[in-house]
Amino acid sequence: MKCWKIWMIAALLPLAFTSQAQALSGEEVMKQSQAAFLYPGKDFKARVVMKLINNGGQERVRELTMLRKNMGEAGGDQKYFMYFFQPSDVKDMTFMIHKYPAKDDDRWMFIPAINMVKRIAAQDKRSSFVGSDFTYEDVSGRDIEDDSHAVEREEKVGDRDCYVVKSTPKGADSDFGYKFTWIDKTNFLPLKEEQYDRKRARYKQFSADEIADVKGVPTVVNLCPHRGPFGNSNNV
Repeated sequence: MKCWKIWMIAALLPLAFTSQAQALSGEEVMKQSQAAFLYPGKDFKARVVMKLINNGGQERVRELTMLRKNMGEAGGDQKYFMYFFQPSDVKDMTFMIHKYPAKDDDRWMFIPAINMVKRIAAQDKRSSFVGSDFTYEDVSGRDIEDDSHAVEREEKVGDRDCYVVKSTPKGADSDFGYKFTWIDKTNFLPLKEEQYDRKRARYKQFSADEIADVKGVPTVVNLCPHRGPFGNSNNV
C-alpha cells in the first residue's frame, strides 16, 4: 500500500476550544472538527514533506510549501496555495484552490513542463492528487453539507476519548458509500478515518500518527493515508 506522511511546521493563530455540556449531534461534531483541522487561526504556512511508499517498500519524497488564508469564519471561504520544490519532475509545480462552502470549489494546477495552467474540473475532485492516495478534495476538505452525519458511539483511539461519526453522502456521485471518523472529544481533531465502498468493503483509511502543540494549537503534523485490500468490516 502507499503511505504519505506529512510533517508540518505551521504558523497559526490561537484557536479556542469550548467544552460541551450536552450531547452533540453528528453534524455539530463534524463542524467543530472541521474548524479544528482545516480552519485554525486566520492563516497557515507549512513546509510539507510527503513520503510515498509502495508495497515493495520503495520510497519517493516530495517537498512543498502550503499556504492557507481564511476569508471569514470557520466553514467559510478559503484560499490555498501549494508550491513544489522537489523532486525535479514536480519542481515549480503549483496548485491553487478557492474553497467555497455552498458551491463547487475552484482548483488550478500549473504544470511547468508544458508551461500550462490546468483547471481541475469539479467532477475530478475525488481524483488522485499528484499521484498520491490523497484526492484533490482531501487537500481542502469535504463540505460538511455534502453528507449526513450521526454519532454512532464513543470509544478510544490509544488513550484519547473519541466520538465515532458515520457520514453518508447525500448525493449519488461520491466514490464512497459511507465513512467513519474518530474525532478527539477534547480538541476535535480527526484521529482516524475509514472509508467504505458501496459494497460495505473498507478500501481506504487515514490516521493522524502525530499531533503536536504549535503555538498553543493542537495540530496534526503526521498524516498517513492507506489504500489497499483491507477486506470487509462488520463495523457498520
